[in-house]
Amino acid sequence: MATPASDTLVPLLCDLLAWLSHNERPYAEVMDAWRTSCPRLPVWEEANDRGFVARNWIDGNAMVGVTEAGRRFLRQERGVRSVADFEA
Repeated sequence: MATPASDTLVPLLCDLLAWLSHNERPYAEVMDAWRTSCPRLPVWEEANDRGFVARNWIDGNAMVGVTEAGRRFLRQERGVRSVADFEA
């Protein structure tokens, strides 16, 4: 059974994953946009715990991207097959 927190969290997780699916972004940019101290909306933390995002080092810079698990979740929740579906 869904709870009010999960009803809010799932769309936000989808927003985060969709935002990252266009291309990897610098870790600092992701933290500025998505880190929160609100215990009711731990979007970044939840995405990490579920394995939906991964931090990679590219040319000495920490970058964040969507994992295959994150892409599957996004497809399941939004019926999205590719990044192009967001650009339509």
